Amino acid sequence: MPPQMKLTAITLDCPDPEALAAFYRQATGLGLHPKSNGDFAGLNCDDGLFIGFQRVDDYQAPCWPNQTVPQQIHLDFAVDDLDEAEALLLELGAAKPEYQPGGDRWRVFTDPAGHPFCLTRAKI
Repeated sequence: MPPQMKLTAITLDCPDPEALAAFYRQATGLGLHPKSNGDFAGLNCDDGLFIGFQRVDDYQAPCWPNQTVPQQIHLDFAVDDLDEAEALLLELGAAKPEYQPGGDRWRVFTDPAGHPFCLTRAKI
């Protein structure tokens, strides 16, 4: 039997870690990691998962949906109300690309650093 692995952290490259952490903190309500600084910031999830943001010089934002600069990773968030969550995210600085392949099941956004992420309806 293979060893059991538990995902403990996801880290995104970006030009401004503190700004991107602030965006996701306001969007999710997650707590800021106490050791966040100018080159690295993070958020703590209740289940132990850590979301990190690290400064990368000459950062190039992903291009979605084309793959000129591939997205490489994206996050999915479940929400109770897609419209309410969309309004909040746009107010916080997210963008909503014109191309939306999910119909009424999910919506694609990009964070202020250009990373695509999706909102899905929470399962009841």
